[in-house]
Amino acid sequence: MLIVAGLTLKNLKPRVWDAMSPYYLTEVRAVMLSYSDFHHHPVQRRKAMEVGLHRWLGLPEDIKVYLDNGAFSFLRRAGETPREEYETFVQSADPYWYPIPQDYIPTPRMTLAEQQQAYARTMDVNLEYRRDGYVPIIHISRRPVLDEYVVAVKALSEKDHIALGGIVPNLLRAPKAMPYASVLAGLKQVRQEFADKQLHVFGIGGIATLHLAALLGMDSVDSSGWRNRAARGIVQLAGSGDRVVAELGKWRGRRPDKMEWEKLAGCPCPACQQFGLDGLKARAMEGFCNRAAHNLWTLLDEARQIEHHLRAGTYRSWYRNHLNNSIYLRLIDEIVTTAL
Repeated sequence: MLIVAGLTLKNLKPRVWDAMSPYYLTEVRAVMLSYSDFHHHPVQRRKAMEVGLHRWLGLPEDIKVYLDNGAFSFLRRAGETPREEYETFVQSADPYWYPIPQDYIPTPRMTLAEQQQAYARTMDVNLEYRRDGYVPIIHISRRPVLDEYVVAVKALSEKDHIALGGIVPNLLRAPKAMPYASVLAGLKQVRQEFADKQLHVFGIGGIATLHLAALLGMDSVDSSGWRNRAARGIVQLAGSGDRVVAELGKWRGRRPDKMEWEKLAGCPCPACQQFGLDGLKARAMEGFCNRAAHNLWTLLDEARQIEHHLRAGTYRSWYRNHLNNSIYLRLIDEIVTTAL
């Protein structure tokens, strides 16, 4: 499963894809940027269009660039993605992967009728952009909305990729969120119905949710959580989740215990090897870069281990000792019991 590292134009550090950077991670194979960022930074937008995203970022050719349409950001500002400008950017900047310019994201608070309206509007755009490589979007929604999505998207048989959205608010338990089991059933349904397609899941980037995505056969996921956690003084621990290592303002959370500090002290990621625990605890840009690089390395290594154990047939015996304190463990148990 491919981990797509989410970036932001406000701060491209740490440059984890750059072999000259102290935070270089050889396992990075894809990054994602949002068109919304480019739209609100016209100088950078123009430069990326002039030379292409690969050259503008200084990426090796073997690293893929995914583009998010920024629909959520535009809708929050009471607007929509400017479609002609988005199309022009896609054509000139040449990302590897790019969704339809606009989707209408159903929120858990919406009534069934409102979710059906969001589905209908998104499908209108899916059908309008059935050409030129635009990736259609399905939102994991309440039934019968999801059933309607599946039937409608099957008409786009020429598409090789499908993106799945609407998951994060439900996983984060937004008001009126779908039960975890329903989210899981929706992901299973889409994977079964589109067995021949490459499925990308928007916004999954926690340790345990990586296991869910891999067990369900998703092909790629994107995450900005490695950066967002770092900005709040949080690092991720393999098999355990989030721990606060730097006190930054109002952010609070669980701190590492003695064994976890020892685990972090021996962490083999480039940031920890070079800057140690003091680097993780540091404030300002230095601390952010150290924690962010550590977090992304942890996600990439977790995905590598999951894939190794699935291929070796040892996942069932491994994950029970590896994962702990996860609210998603019951769901992982369920998938393992029924699928492995």
